[in-house]
Amino acid sequence: MAPAAREFAERVAGTPLHTPHTPVIGNVGAAALTTADAIRTELVAQLTSPVRWTESVQHMIADGANRFVEFGPGTVLAGLVKRIDANVEVLNVAKPEDI
Repeated sequence: MAPAAREFAERVAGTPLHTPHTPVIGNVGAAALTTADAIRTELVAQLTSPVRWTESVQHMIADGANRFVEFGPGTVLAGLVKRIDANVEVLNVAKPEDI
């Protein structure tokens, strides 16, 4: 992915982003991203960095998240979240009528 990182960074830099109303938890730093610039930096870094999924989910739980929703036809991420903390609620929305 490293060869694509430069062009991707240019595209991300040219994409309008706004300050999020709710912090975004990045998978590179496993921390809250609260500015558009931080999100841009994280998006580019995640092309070539390991995903810190467990730490990201633990961060959200520590911040008070107790319900996670996986959108899409599978339940892989839901299963991973339940392995991290069996006490959280995990929902799956596979198709629009599931909402």
